[in-house]
Amino acid sequence: QGQLVESGGGLVQAGGSLRLSCVASGRISSIFSRYPMAWFRQAPGKEREFVAGITWSGGSTYYADSVADRFTISRDIDKNTVYLQMNSLKPEDTAVYYCAVAAMPGGTPRSLSEYDYWGQGTQVTVSS
Repeated sequence: QGQLVESGGGLVQAGGSLRLSCVASGRISSIFSRYPMAWFRQAPGKEREFVAGITWSGGSTYYADSVADRFTISRDIDKNTVYLQMNSLKPEDTAVYYCAVAAMPGGTPRSLSEYDYWGQGTQVTVSS
């Protein structure tokens, strides 16, 4: 048994910041430090999309073009936690944000099909 639990979402004004956390437990925690992890988001009426990813070593990060200049993904192995620091938030960032663990180690996966483990999501709402 294992799970990913996101937290840190909420309501923020445009231009503000939020820091999302995703904590791995159980079996997932045993692969957390070895597999790529990512944040995805899904806005109402839209497909779930890739936001940011981090390799197993934490030495390489990668982002969707829409957030690359504003968001930062990081990992804390000791806390079994991956973070997403979101700055300069825009109303179009409003979505449910999900963390995910890749199906296989290595690489820089961006597709939904390349991730096997998902959290329940945390709501981020950015007001004008």
